[in-house]
Amino acid sequence: MQDVATGTWHGLADRVLAGESIGRDEALSILRADDTQVLDILAAAYRIRHRYHGNTVQLYFLMNAKSGLCPEDCGYCSQSKISNAPVEKYTILNREKLMDAARVAAERQAKTYCLVISARGPNEREMKAVETIVPEIKAKYDLKICACLGLLTEEHAQRLKAAGVDRVNHNLNTSENHYKEICTTHTFADRKETLHHVRNAGMELCSGGIIGMGETDDDVVDMAMELRELKVESIPLNFLNAVDGTPLEGNDQLTPAYCLKALAMFRFVNPDRELRISGGREIHLRSLQPLGLYAANSMFVGDYLTTQGQPPQADYDMIRDLGFEVTINEETVSS
Repeated sequence: MQDVATGTWHGLADRVLAGESIGRDEALSILRADDTQVLDILAAAYRIRHRYHGNTVQLYFLMNAKSGLCPEDCGYCSQSKISNAPVEKYTILNREKLMDAARVAAERQAKTYCLVISARGPNEREMKAVETIVPEIKAKYDLKICACLGLLTEEHAQRLKAAGVDRVNHNLNTSENHYKEICTTHTFADRKETLHHVRNAGMELCSGGIIGMGETDDDVVDMAMELRELKVESIPLNFLNAVDGTPLEGNDQLTPAYCLKALAMFRFVNPDRELRISGGREIHLRSLQPLGLYAANSMFVGDYLTTQGQPPQADYDMIRDLGFEVTINEETVSS
C-alpha cells in the first residue's frame, strides 16, 4: 500500500508488470483516489495496456437479433418484463437481416460480430437459427462470433462450440452481494454456472458488468476480482444508461472521472485481458471518451441493443487522433 498511499501509481504498475496481482485495498484505492490523480492513474494503467496490447484497438459490432419479450426482471434492462420502455419487440431475425448485419460489421472494421437475443435462455428455434447462421457468416466474412443468448445448459454450450461460435458473452453485471438488488428471477450463481459451461465446452469467455446501479466501490472491486478468478478473455465494462421506464431510471451517480478510475482499476486487476468500453460511454465519459482507451483496448462501434452509440466515424477519428490503430485478426489497419 505504500506506493498507492504516496500517489506513486507507477509503482503499483511496476508490480503488476512484474507479475504480481494487486489486492482489494489497492483496487479500492484506485476507485477512491482524488479526481486530481486521474491522469496519473491512467498513465500508469496505459503502461500495462501497452505491454499486452500496444496501441491497438479491437472493434465489436453488436446485433440485437431478438428484442424485448424477456421474462427476466433485470432492473437495468429496457427489454425486461418489468420495463415500460418503448423498445421494439420482435422474435429472432431472419437470415437476410443477420447476414446484412455481418456485412456492416465487416465494413466497420469490427473484429467480432456479437449476436444477442433477449431471453432467459435460447429455445430450440433460436438455437437452430444460430447454428445455421454462424457457419455462413464465418464462411463469408472474416469475423469472430460472440453469442449472447442468456443462461446456457451444458448441451447449449457444446452445440454453440460445434457451430463455430468463438466466444460467449454472459455478464456477471455486478457483485454477488449486490446481484439480488438488480434481479430476482435468476441468481449470480446461475450466471457463473453458464460461464463454467462455456469454458468446459472450449469457448472463450466474455463477461463484464455495469457500473452505476447503486453498487458500492466494494461491489465494483468484487466484480473485477471475480472476473480475474474466472480468467475471462474479454471484459466489457458498461456505464448505466438509466433508460426511462426501467426501475433504475433517473439513476445518475456517475462522473467521467469515476468511470475512468473504474476502467483503470479493471486494467490493474486484469492486466492482460481485453477490456472493452461498452454501453453508456457516450453519456458518462462524454468529452473524456478518448482517455478511456488509455486503459481499455476495445470498444463497440455503432449502436447498442436498444440505445444509440455515436457515429462510427467519430470513433475512427478518436482512435486515429490518439495515435492508435484498429486491429483485425492481429493485423492492424488504417482507421
